[in-house]
Amino acid sequence: MSKRSGATDQDLEQLTSLFRLLSDKTRLNILLLLADGERNVTSLCERLKLPQPTVSHHLGLLRMNNVIANRRNGKQVFYALNGRVDVESESAVKIGAENYSVEIVSNEANVAVGA
Repeated sequence: MSKRSGATDQDLEQLTSLFRLLSDKTRLNILLLLADGERNVTSLCERLKLPQPTVSHHLGLLRMNNVIANRRNGKQVFYALNGRVDVESESAVKIGAENYSVEIVSNEANVAVGA
């Protein structure tokens, strides 16, 4: 077993910022929906049962923190996970910080996760 030294202030700041971003139910729900593939704002609004301004606000926060990316196709904007987020399986999403990552795993999948 390897011994870990403490995290640096920069590491802790990045993790704190990431946890703050992920602490909102709507943003977590958006990430999990985007794990299934690219979506436009209208489909996200319908699925979340939230108004467009609310969904757009949360998408903006996720985009500014480089968790999602967007592309325009005519008047529609499509959102998808970016390279900072990996969909490891149907039941796991991993979000990376510089030296650490946060993994969200469904308990329903009966998946063993190593440390």
